[in-house]
Amino acid sequence: MPDTVLPELAALEKIIDQGGQRLDARVVHTVEMLSGERFPIHAISLGNPDPGAPAMGFFGGIHGLEGIGAEVVIAYLQNVVMRLPWDLALNQQLEQVRLVFMPIVNPGGMWAATRANPNGVDLMRNAPVDALDRVPFLIGGQRLSAGLPWYRGKPGAPMEAESRALCEVVHQELLSRPFSIALDCHSGFGISDRLWFPFAHTRKPIAHLPELHALHEIFLQAHAYHPYIIEPQSAQYLTHGDLWDHLYMQACNEPSRTFLPLTLEMGSWRWIKKNPRQLFSRMGIFNPLINHRLQRVLRRHMPLLDFLSRAAESHERWVPAPEARVQRRADALAAWY
Repeated sequence: MPDTVLPELAALEKIIDQGGQRLDARVVHTVEMLSGERFPIHAISLGNPDPGAPAMGFFGGIHGLEGIGAEVVIAYLQNVVMRLPWDLALNQQLEQVRLVFMPIVNPGGMWAATRANPNGVDLMRNAPVDALDRVPFLIGGQRLSAGLPWYRGKPGAPMEAESRALCEVVHQELLSRPFSIALDCHSGFGISDRLWFPFAHTRKPIAHLPELHALHEIFLQAHAYHPYIIEPQSAQYLTHGDLWDHLYMQACNEPSRTFLPLTLEMGSWRWIKKNPRQLFSRMGIFNPLINHRLQRVLRRHMPLLDFLSRAAESHERWVPAPEARVQRRADALAAWY
């Protein structure tokens, strides 16, 4: 059966065509459904390919039900591609930084309107990481059945192909560099928009807490009235199998490497509060269904994505010096723990 059209995938492939040779675009995996549909997983990069340059990665669509995450990443990629022919400042920026986009990690789940991939596995519970403390029942990851949400997969089984594809891109494009940031876009938790950082499997602070505190400070300086609650994910709940915990711990095997993974968790309960009928729609629980609200959400988050691209490019100007890390860590512990 020929490849089936998925609206978000069609929009992404149109942008890839518009970017042309300015983009390094490749298919890292093709998902084949039992019903015969086939969906590529695209990775798109642009900017400085030098392995010594910093990088910023944007990821979305890990949960198929959360289409707004993919749309945010696609909207920012389109913004960048459309500015390439005329924006001198953007082209100068791309001489210093590598931008990486993986907007639809789970196209099979998006097509089926499921949180999990076509095998019933929740990709954000799929990494070989076990929580060190108690996790909430089911939501923290379970191995009982693929028929229940938050299924981790069989014990000892390899990670799902989509998870491996994400890890491959992160290793090649981000972890190979001395400094990188990742932003993974989701929706569904609470009323407020949150920016989470690891860990999800333990309440222990991560090693790069000073760098995260410094990043938080310059974000406040640039966006004093931002809408986000910025906190470790462990402040809300713990989980097994978090992909970003897994990748962060691998990055820490190289002491000279700094990798800061962030998760944007868009608070979809706000959309339900404004339109309670969305509770009767599976997609409505996780996405704004009215067009003007969708447009407002996309506009709301563009400044964050642009800020992170610039922060990665100029990281040497704000990353704390070795002698300042002890105080930075103390300030971060006081703020977040």
